[in-house]
Amino acid sequence: MTDYSKIDFSPIIEASADEVVTESYVRDVALPSGGTLALITLDNGRDHTRPNTLGPRTLQALERVLDEQRSRAAAGEIRAVAITGKPFIFAAGADLSKVSTLATEQNARLMAQYGHRVLGKLGTLGVPSFAFVNGLALGGAMEIALNSDYRTLDASAAALAFPEVFLGIIPGWGGATLVPNLIGIEKALEIIVSNPLKNNRMLKPQQAFELGLFDAMFGAASFLEQSIAWADGVIAGTVKVERPHVPGKLERLTKWPAAIKIARDTLKARIGTAAKAPYVALDLLSAAKDNDIERGFEREDEALAQLISSDQFAASIYAFDLVQKRAKRPAGAPDRELARPVKKVGVIGAGLMASQFALLFARKLRVPVLITDLDQSRVEKGLAYIRGEIDKMQEKGRLSSDDANQVKALVSGTTDKSLYADCDWVIEAVFEELGVKQQVFAEIEPIISSEAILATNTSSLSVEEIGANLAHPERLVGFHFFNPVAVMPLIEVVRVPATDDPTLATAMAVAKKLGKSAVITADRPGFVVNRLLAKVMGEAARALDDGTPLPVVERALGPIGLPMGPFELIDLVGWKVAAHVQDTMVHAFPDRFYASENLHRLAEVDGPLLKTKLGKVEDLSKAGRKAVVLGKTAVSEEEILRRVEDQLAEEIRIMLDEGVVAAAEDIDLCLILGAGWPFQAGGATPYLDRVGASERAAGGAFHNPRIQGAH
Repeated sequence: MTDYSKIDFSPIIEASADEVVTESYVRDVALPSGGTLALITLDNGRDHTRPNTLGPRTLQALERVLDEQRSRAAAGEIRAVAITGKPFIFAAGADLSKVSTLATEQNARLMAQYGHRVLGKLGTLGVPSFAFVNGLALGGAMEIALNSDYRTLDASAAALAFPEVFLGIIPGWGGATLVPNLIGIEKALEIIVSNPLKNNRMLKPQQAFELGLFDAMFGAASFLEQSIAWADGVIAGTVKVERPHVPGKLERLTKWPAAIKIARDTLKARIGTAAKAPYVALDLLSAAKDNDIERGFEREDEALAQLISSDQFAASIYAFDLVQKRAKRPAGAPDRELARPVKKVGVIGAGLMASQFALLFARKLRVPVLITDLDQSRVEKGLAYIRGEIDKMQEKGRLSSDDANQVKALVSGTTDKSLYADCDWVIEAVFEELGVKQQVFAEIEPIISSEAILATNTSSLSVEEIGANLAHPERLVGFHFFNPVAVMPLIEVVRVPATDDPTLATAMAVAKKLGKSAVITADRPGFVVNRLLAKVMGEAARALDDGTPLPVVERALGPIGLPMGPFELIDLVGWKVAAHVQDTMVHAFPDRFYASENLHRLAEVDGPLLKTKLGKVEDLSKAGRKAVVLGKTAVSEEEILRRVEDQLAEEIRIMLDEGVVAAAEDIDLCLILGAGWPFQAGGATPYLDRVGASERAAGGAFHNPRIQGAH
């Protein structure tokens, strides 16, 4: 077994000179039943906007304090040790900026081993150890708690999670070994593998407590006092700690391997095999069945050493930085001070998309929202949908009854367009046809105030052409949502030459208040996401038209790790929509895009067009096969993948030359947030650099130096 005490960790400590160190401050607290508890508070000296993080020098400081407490315990000076965080924050896990700069295999192994050495001391102090988790706790912070003997939780903690798999690594300071042995394999699979892959889903305190990750939970008002009193009861023997979720022998023999197999099969069906981290996590969770903690920690060491030094982790950190930093400071955004207040919103239309808009604006902005349509029955249908969705949110606990009533009261509908007069922001969600959009804006512009902003949700038309007849085109902006509106985090904000800075600033401010990430794009066909997805769908359609079996086409893009195959995507967005997008792109760029007659033929078929089994697309349905006309020159998976890679690389280079967005990073941000491009690929451009497509088709790499792990 690894003797962590004999390992020299100076290389990673010396390499972390610029770390923002989270110090471990100690104060003695008198226990109600007598004696002293040494309370360690983690605090990096910054406010709550800069959470505590755990880098090598933070671990060094914590180790020094834990060694001191062990000596005090041996001398009979203290009866227990507890660890907590600064206000609202326990810790946000390992310092990712440090992890990524230490990404050689040897340094990665040292980082894993150092965490095991330091956190392991929480169980060998000679007195009981407690974690009082008083706020946000992610990754390594959860592992501090797990390595402690006992754990309490603040009921108001912002979030709790093991996000590592989302970032291309695994919980490597005990999480992958301790969690399944504390709460059972099925729950461990949920929080270590499933939740991170659901866009990094977090746990609420009540969920974490019910899962068995914590022994007690107290309210925020007196959390520390109650935790100390509870710890005193544990030490004195008056509080008995029950852990009913700890797996027994029968679970280890039967349920454990079955749960791992189901999880593995589900993963393959859902995300393919391109991403390494989820499968490494599965292997660790499977092996944890032996309940050999020391051996489990060694397995975590090796897994982290391999993953942190890999291309996928480097790409994940690049993607993480885009989402966490670049998305919050969008390139090309004007001064925020120029944004105008939005006190009432108008939505032109009452169909499904318009109703989703109205609900989102009412929920997030908490301002009156007006919807209109051609007749009152359509308006009533839209209002009924909105109210039904609010009721569902209330049933699920996502809205209180007061909030639900407030949001319902904010939304009204009419056929009288004159009521748009006092709206500050009007967005159209009508049929995707240039003349229709021009007509509704022609009706609305004379009614609204001179400072009100007009937004269009077009996905493929020219925003400038939509506003060609406006008296004040400077107040027009593209505001392209993705479906489903409530879920997809991206808005493409389209600036036309006439758009003025106050309009653009207001659009960016509205996007932020809606909880969305906005990327500013030029008014070019397809903007970013649809233009590049049209490349993917076009090459898939071309291969099918040539006579390639549909399952071959579906599998071909597996190495990229996209959330679904091209035809599954087409089926999701709608065959008519996909055919329309392809036609739009071919009309704009006839020499570079492919439109398939078969897409139009399939769009006319009633009923399901794909035959699926266990969630996997197997082929076209019988009706689908009858509708298409196919060639006899099938191409291989490898050829399809290479075509898609080269076409994407070429198109991205052209888009950057055209100034569609400010930089390659914005292309990647759009694809990650708007098309589900996987984190471990880092968006499109790092992937295309790695596979050589940038060199083959775009004249050189998009990133220099390239975004890759240590080799």
